[in-house]
Amino acid sequence: MKWTWVLVAVLLSFGGLSLGKESLDFPEYDGKDRVHDLNAKNYKSVMKKYDVMVVYYHDHPGSSRVAQKQFEIEELALELVAQVLDEFDDEDIGVGLIDAKHDKVVAKKLDLDESDSVYIFTDDEVIEYDGEFAADTIVEFIYDVLEDPVEIIDNSRELKGFENIEEDIKLVGYFKSHKSEHFEAFADAAEEFHPHIKFFATFSPKVAKALELKLNEVDFYEPFIDDPVVIPGKPYSEEELVEFIEDNDRQVLLMFSVSLFFPQDDDVEGEHIIAFAEESDPDGFEFLEILKEVAEDNTDNPDLSIVWIDPDDFPLLLPHWEKTFGIDLSYPQIGVVDAGDADSVWMDMDEGDDLPSVDELEDWIEDALSGKIDPDEDDDDDDDDDDDDDDDDDDDDDDDDDDDDDDDDDDDDDDDDDDDDDDDDDDDDDDDDDDDDDDDDDDDDDDDDDDDDDDDDDDDDDDDDDDDDDDDDDDDDDDDDDDDDDDDDDY
Repeated sequence: MKWTWVLVAVLLSFGGLSLGKESLDFPEYDGKDRVHDLNAKNYKSVMKKYDVMVVYYHDHPGSSRVAQKQFEIEELALELVAQVLDEFDDEDIGVGLIDAKHDKVVAKKLDLDESDSVYIFTDDEVIEYDGEFAADTIVEFIYDVLEDPVEIIDNSRELKGFENIEEDIKLVGYFKSHKSEHFEAFADAAEEFHPHIKFFATFSPKVAKALELKLNEVDFYEPFIDDPVVIPGKPYSEEELVEFIEDNDRQVLLMFSVSLFFPQDDDVEGEHIIAFAEESDPDGFEFLEILKEVAEDNTDNPDLSIVWIDPDDFPLLLPHWEKTFGIDLSYPQIGVVDAGDADSVWMDMDEGDDLPSVDELEDWIEDALSGKIDPDEDDDDDDDDDDDDDDDDDDDDDDDDDDDDDDDDDDDDDDDDDDDDDDDDDDDDDDDDDDDDDDDDDDDDDDDDDDDDDDDDDDDDDDDDDDDDDDDDDDDDDDDDDDDDDDDDDY
């Protein structure tokens, strides 16, 4: 009997281990279709079924095999999102698709203007998700949306949690109670920025004393900055709080996260100062602390913004970044990157063995902001090289033209010499013919009688005239032929 209980205990322990392991497994898609295809006929009825609706407004994949495969992956991710959210008890959450090509009417009625984006529809607002398209990050963002816009700090443990939040903009206020009109204005302002900016409040005098807050006062914290800015003009209306936050919604040092790539705005064009540092690595942690000091010293510089990326958060992008920027991300890096063409210039830190001091880093950043460090300088060098190549080509063309001209001149000289030789030969032939004719005439004159001398003289004169005419004709013909030859040569 004793051994029976031992065996039961062992079996139960195996069962417990198995149950524990399954409870920690990442959920897998169960094959059930939960994502709705929204169109003009059904979108109203479908969205009425849920308290919160997650809508993916996507480009039409078309006939491209690659685009179709990509859309299938995205659709499976959304199916997993819908499956996980289906188990959420507090809210009924639905997931739907809207095709940018086939369902333009629906997109227009829902005021969706940016395709390939995820939108979360709650009771009275629409929130755009601008992070990584992955099931876990989308679900995490939706949970943040479902939380209250204002988190209450009641004790020292919660205060410690508040102080540990470094990477986000956060506000904290001290109010008399939930029913205070000043707290209500604070809560209304929080809804305008939820969940991108975190709002905290306390009704505890002890917590307020630890935060050095006065009644109805609100402090504004920039990311990675220990000392807050006291919002002036307390007590505040909702409009005054919103205006101050919008005017100061900038970050000297901001964290590039999987859930929110560029929290300040969608305009990512131009040049950016990018810093890579692993917070879990000793060198990375040290460099991050230097960055924080630089940010603290430059809170009033409206032109400075440093994007910090922890490589551990983006393992799939590491090879791409290293290849594109030509850097080694196994140690800290900081550089200026042109978002348009990915040209970049990186600070020399001797493979992490020689981290810069705060002053050295500030000097480097000042050179970057002034344009002394410019990632486009390589483009200018390339343009100069192109100009040099063009000049060399022009010189070669000029040399070729000169050679051609010299050859043409030589040909013309040769043609002229040939023409002169031909003219000399023709003249010699004409002279020989004239001599032969004269000899024949003299022989004929000797054979004739003296009585016919006058006639012969006349005949000789006529013959001479004829010979002269013939010679002239021959000369004219030869000249004409020579002219024709010259024309042919010139042509």
